Amino acid sequence: MIRMKPALKSTPALRITLVCNTAWAIYTYRQGLIRMLVGRGVDVTVLAPRDRTFELLTAMGCRCIELPVSSKGTNPRDDLRTLASLFRLYRNIRPHVVFHYTIKPNIYGSIAAKLAGVPSIAVTTGLGYVFIQQSRAAQVAKKLYRFAFRFPREVWFLNRNDQAAFVEQKLLVHPERARLLHGEGVNLEQFAFVPLPEHTDFRFLLIGRLLWDKGVGEYVEAARRLRERYPHARFQLLGPVGVDNPSAITRKEVTAWEQEGIVKYLGEAHDVRPFIADADCIVLPSYREGVPRTLMEASAMGRPIVTTDVPGCREVVAHGVNGLLCEVRHADSLAKRLEQMLDMSAGKRRAMAERGRQKVADEFDERVVVETYKDLIQKMTGVLL
Repeated sequence: MIRMKPALKSTPALRITLVCNTAWAIYTYRQGLIRMLVGRGVDVTVLAPRDRTFELLTAMGCRCIELPVSSKGTNPRDDLRTLASLFRLYRNIRPHVVFHYTIKPNIYGSIAAKLAGVPSIAVTTGLGYVFIQQSRAAQVAKKLYRFAFRFPREVWFLNRNDQAAFVEQKLLVHPERARLLHGEGVNLEQFAFVPLPEHTDFRFLLIGRLLWDKGVGEYVEAARRLRERYPHARFQLLGPVGVDNPSAITRKEVTAWEQEGIVKYLGEAHDVRPFIADADCIVLPSYREGVPRTLMEASAMGRPIVTTDVPGCREVVAHGVNGLLCEVRHADSLAKRLEQMLDMSAGKRRAMAERGRQKVADEFDERVVVETYKDLIQKMTGVLL
């Protein structure tokens, strides 16, 4: 009698869920992570408000589900709706691990994951208005952080200052769960070094969501002060306008600047590389950041940078090495640094460009970050990726 071997049971796919207040941010900042997960057969679900990147994420192999999140709203009913939606989705999807990004997913997602019995990780991509403003809403957000952050298995920070701020203000019930990720990295092959362009004009470019907290107002004011003395200088903006954020700039305000002849608005783009390649200098006068992807990408492509001397930005830019640092919320200081860049010799700018590429290669290689995710997932699930 021949005995048949029992059929091997197929192992269910590992389920990982990524939650953010915009699908655009998942697509823009975490492609390396998604490629690694999908490439290893992981079932990846993205929960975020619907936008044009849903199709792009689906094409990468993700399942996208629309999530109601009112990023700039303070109505408790809206936030409870987000919490309830996340709870239902987690009960349905049953992810093995869920990663939360940005304030409201971090807070309400961490609570919902605990209620649903789902392991979660909170990734603080930047402290935003909670640590910039002194409003009542900011104080409430800190209390919510303190409550919600007792639940994630780990809380990741992108820079030391943000981690220190949470520890000093006693917002971490379990400080031993804090972990420094040191930025989310950049794909060095995708953002390859490109020699500086040879223009008759000089092109400054600010890339990012158009928010007052990004220093867009200071950038416009600095441009206004410099344009007469430097008629060959061009000041450009690239990124979404009128976004769902308390600090959002309206399209009407951008149009007024264009009509004044101060800046040129380039719209928004899935692929920023052609715009970086066409620029002579990248500018980000932000009030505070996690570790800004824009600056990592710009340095990787060999562009000198002018940015503020604040947490996050100074992780990427060393003053006088691969760019220049200015005072935060200070249009005069920014104008002086832009003028310094305009007066700098082409040779010095090229040297900055080369040092910037080397700094990113040494400190912000995306492959290291993806390995961190992979190691954690394996530790939490016991599944080798």
